[in-house]
Amino acid sequence: MPDCGTVYLVGAGPGDVGLLTLRGAELLRRADVVVYDALVNPDLLRLAPKSAEIIYGGKRAKAHAIPQEDLNQLLVAKAKLGKCVVRLKGGDPYVFGRGGEEAEELADASVPFEVVPGISSIIAAGNYAGIPITHRDHCSSFTVFTGHEDPNKVTSNLDWSRLAQDSGTKVVLMGAERIRQIAAQLVAHGADKKMPVAMIRWGTTGRQRVIEGTLGNIADIADKAKFGAPAVTLIGGVVGLRKKLNWFERRPLFGKRVVVTRTREQASQLSVRLAELGADVLEIPTIKIAPPQDKVALVESIVGLGEYDWLVFTSPNGVTAFFDYYFKVKDDLRDLGQLRFAAVGPSTAAKIKELHLHVDAMPEKYVAKAVAKAIGEIESVENLRLLLLRAEVSTPELPKQLEEMGAIVDDVAVYQTVPETEDITGAATRFEEEGADWITFASSSAVENFNARFDLSKCLKKFPKMKLLSIGPETSKAILELGCKSAIESRPHNIDGMVSALLKSVARR
Repeated sequence: MPDCGTVYLVGAGPGDVGLLTLRGAELLRRADVVVYDALVNPDLLRLAPKSAEIIYGGKRAKAHAIPQEDLNQLLVAKAKLGKCVVRLKGGDPYVFGRGGEEAEELADASVPFEVVPGISSIIAAGNYAGIPITHRDHCSSFTVFTGHEDPNKVTSNLDWSRLAQDSGTKVVLMGAERIRQIAAQLVAHGADKKMPVAMIRWGTTGRQRVIEGTLGNIADIADKAKFGAPAVTLIGGVVGLRKKLNWFERRPLFGKRVVVTRTREQASQLSVRLAELGADVLEIPTIKIAPPQDKVALVESIVGLGEYDWLVFTSPNGVTAFFDYYFKVKDDLRDLGQLRFAAVGPSTAAKIKELHLHVDAMPEKYVAKAVAKAIGEIESVENLRLLLLRAEVSTPELPKQLEEMGAIVDDVAVYQTVPETEDITGAATRFEEEGADWITFASSSAVENFNARFDLSKCLKKFPKMKLLSIGPETSKAILELGCKSAIESRPHNIDGMVSALLKSVARR
């Protein structure tokens, strides 16, 4: 039998992935098994190794993916196989999350465990809604209670009289579906019907929604708004501070759902920028990077690098892929000799500079003439030997134009893009059901693969207000070739340009 593994009960926080603790992130990165709950932001699952076993153990209302007793035994069984098990729980494991019960089961089975606290929605939801849970001008205490007690109880454990008379802020978790009964109980036991109430749904995320009212009318407002779980309810005078302190919802992209179609490895750069501006980001990678089908030509070009004058890269992926293979063949950057480097766009140039290599030419526009012109400003293109390193399927215009200008070009594939069909985070399902305000495309292959998976024209008809954002002319061309409406094109043709174009368009509207 292998040595018994350890189970880590990790608080995933309230929804914003940035609120996961460093310890939680560290454990996810080395997990063999991850068992996660319904309210865990699924984007956190990307921190786990690709080899990790991912198990959904969520519970929403009456729908339980795995009954609690079975889930407890699952944790024990996986640990006894010697696995590092991360039990990822929304908020904090010990705050209305049955983490205590799971810990007891592990202790009874002599399974080592560790509890990693998480930021609870008790404080976080109000924070992101502009409502401090305490304030010296309003209250100096708060009370937390659940709106969803054990259904097997004959009587409630809640002291409604005490709750109603308490002058502090009242925080209700899991009470969205029972807000009418909760408000009625508080008023019946002496609370003021005019007491301010705020209900916060999907707090701390780009899909956050808040409604306000009083104990006397909040239930009617919730019904009219079709307001449901998951939600946190705050009751007390501090709710009146929301108008002044509402920082999160004032961000420029708040309320906008934006689809990012880059590869999983590249998506974070754009996704993080958009999320910081308040967007509800759906990462739906439509392509992933794979080795080229013909590696012989690539290896031969690396062995014969001394024959070339220039290396030309058209994407950051090309740079990464080329040097991955380069260091398998050679072990010294000095073997590059006197080679010059051309990069299409600042992102590609930045990738080259990460290796402390100088970029000699950088046309920002991805057109053949611009590449030739940038090199021509250094030296005559005629009779130069250029090694063009890019994707397996690429436009033939670039090598053709360079050859017509007298260059000798070897066009070598260093990677290929293949369709990405996994939906680890459920973002693709959300998109199909709810649509988006924007879809962003950073390459023509992303357009083609997105269309193959979802049928872009059909999506635009289903969600007519949805708009498209392209990184550059080749990507825009791919969109138009599908017969879709023209996309807004970023300038410059990079991530900064895409973010800027999105902000300008939203501001105009």
